[in-house]
Amino acid sequence: MTFFLFKHFDRLTIIAICSLLTACGGNPYAHNDGPPSEQVDVSQIPDAVPQSTTRSKYGNPKSYVVRGKRYYVMNSSAGYKERGIASWYGSKFQGKRTSSGELYDMHKMTAAHKTLPLPTYVKVTNLKNNRHVILKVNDRGPFHENRIIDLSHTAAVKLGIKATGTGLVEVEAIDPNKAQTQLSSTPKTTLYTPNPPVSKVALFLQLGAFVDAHNAYQLKNRANAHLNKQQAKVSSTINNGQKFYRVRIGPLDHAEQADNLAQQLQHAGFSQLRIVIE
Repeated sequence: MTFFLFKHFDRLTIIAICSLLTACGGNPYAHNDGPPSEQVDVSQIPDAVPQSTTRSKYGNPKSYVVRGKRYYVMNSSAGYKERGIASWYGSKFQGKRTSSGELYDMHKMTAAHKTLPLPTYVKVTNLKNNRHVILKVNDRGPFHENRIIDLSHTAAVKLGIKATGTGLVEVEAIDPNKAQTQLSSTPKTTLYTPNPPVSKVALFLQLGAFVDAHNAYQLKNRANAHLNKQQAKVSSTINNGQKFYRVRIGPLDHAEQADNLAQQLQHAGFSQLRIVIE
C-alpha cells in the first residue's frame, strides 16, 4: 500500500485495510451499511452545481492499490462517458473523511469513482427510467469489479435505484465551462415524473472480443464447460470498419446475476471479464 492510503482515515483507507481481513468479505462497505434513520425529503436537495476548481490536494495520486489491484487516476475527465452498474453507500460512512478530504454526507449529491480526477462533476442517468442527476465526484470507489460508480444515498433515491441496490447507468463527465450548453439539451426528470419513459437496455457479461472467429468460438466452448443454464454465445459487430467476434453471456436479468457468473468464471481462470450495457 502507498502512503496515500494511510494519509487519512477515509473510505479508501477502510477498504484497503479490509482487503487484509477476511471478515470484510467480498464487498467490505456493503456490510452494516444502510439509509439514514430519519426521513429526508430528497426532492428538496438540489443537484451539485458544476464549477471550475483545482484538483483536490488529496485523492489524486498517479496510482494507488486497493485489495491487490492498482488503479491509475485519469489526467483529465474530458470526454469521459461510460455505461455500467452503479451502487450506493450510506450511513456506515456518514461523517467520515472521503478520499478528497471532504467529509462524506449521504444527504448531498456526491459520488465515488475509481479513476476520475477529484473533484469531477458528472451527469448520471438511470438507463431504465431516464432520470438523471448532477453529482460531484469527491471520493474513491466502488472497489467491486462490476461497478463503475458509488452514489450517495440521496442520489440513489433520486435515480430510483435505492430499493434494488444497483442500477444500470450512464456516467458522463461535465466540463464546468460548458455545463450550461452540455446540460440544456437534456430535459430534467424528477422523482415525481409520471410514467417516465423506459429505455431499452440489455446487460451482458463479456468474456472477450476477437478479430479471429476461431478464437472466439474456442473461448465460448471453454466457458460453457464451466457454466450451467446461462451459456456464452458469439456475436459479431463492426467497430471502426473492423469486424469483431464477441463472446458474451446475456442479456442478463440483473447485476447480481452478472456478479455470480463473473465469480464462477473467475474461479475457473477467466480474467478478461467486463460488464457491457447496450
